[in-house]
Amino acid sequence: MCQIYFDNASTSFPKAPGVSEAVSAFLREGGYNINRGGYPGAYQVADMVFDTREQLCRLFHFPSPRNVIFTPGITYSLNMMVKGLLRPGDHVLVSSMEHNALMRPLTQMTKRGVTFDAVPCGTDGTLIPEQLEAMIRPNTAAVFMLHASNVCGTLLPIREIGEICARRHLWLIVDSAQTAGGFDIDCAVMGIGALCFTGHKSLGGPQGIGGFLIGDELARRIEPLIGGGTGSFSDSEEVPGELPDRFEAGTMNLPGIAGLHAALDYLEKRGIQQIHEKEQSLLRRFLAGVLTLPAARILGKTEYGGRAAIVSLDFPGKDNAETAFLLERDYGVMTRCGLHCAPRAHKTLGTFPQGTVRFSFSCHNTEEEIDACLDALYKIGQK
Repeated sequence: MCQIYFDNASTSFPKAPGVSEAVSAFLREGGYNINRGGYPGAYQVADMVFDTREQLCRLFHFPSPRNVIFTPGITYSLNMMVKGLLRPGDHVLVSSMEHNALMRPLTQMTKRGVTFDAVPCGTDGTLIPEQLEAMIRPNTAAVFMLHASNVCGTLLPIREIGEICARRHLWLIVDSAQTAGGFDIDCAVMGIGALCFTGHKSLGGPQGIGGFLIGDELARRIEPLIGGGTGSFSDSEEVPGELPDRFEAGTMNLPGIAGLHAALDYLEKRGIQQIHEKEQSLLRRFLAGVLTLPAARILGKTEYGGRAAIVSLDFPGKDNAETAFLLERDYGVMTRCGLHCAPRAHKTLGTFPQGTVRFSFSCHNTEEEIDACLDALYKIGQK
């Protein structure tokens, strides 16, 4: 029985070509640190890190490599944004589709006098920008929002929200976990103040590396959560004010950055558009097939456009966990069942507390895998 991996919204697999080799080579051939050693190997690693910053600038249409900050992942990035920016009395707007990577640190901040409101989304995950604007208060400081739902794949109107934020002088901070690498993201055109990203999903890199891209003015307003050695300004015990040092204390995940560098090389060579078209083709084929199944309900938008390559299914009258179990045991189809760390989204979609079975595709999946999964779902539905 062949294995079919449809859990790419959790982490992509296989990784982009060259990633494992790059990580291995880094560790094997001289895993030197940067900003510390004055020898050729350390300078070569520093060049690789800077090159990776430049790759991310090209990918996200961002002007300054020094404003690209590396973190252990997007959860860390969002925590740094929430806890470093917000002060007692501040109000924040989010969507009702958010992931706990945002909601948990934001809920922590309510104990420090921060308040938030969730803009209600439709039962298909869509958000109306005018509703968001109507909820802005005099003390609203920022809008935090994901680009696409990790539960149902619905895209949120980031560009329109960016225009509102620019007009109302608010920061827009975006969670791109489910879109970076599969959609063209232009920070300037979309009015994004800070773009948080993770390396291990559609970017095709290893786990444990992520970061954010941030403008100078917003960076000055954010208090660093972590202080420590940076290899720079070592005559002072104050946290450096310069970027990226201000937010990169300690030793970075350099093997992870080496893997991400290789993944971004592949992404640039293949092209975002080609990857996007492949994933959307698989999504379209899967949605069309699911619509013929009598025992499955699609969460979110049932039509093809306006969504990432993520589909959550509910099986009324059945145990969703049992369906996921049978898919893997009998047919080798790996999915994710449950609430996907997004209880607020499932309440919006009407699938709380039972959750859904989530199918998420990458450019490395095939039409044959889609058809095999649809056939398996049909057979399970007949039991």
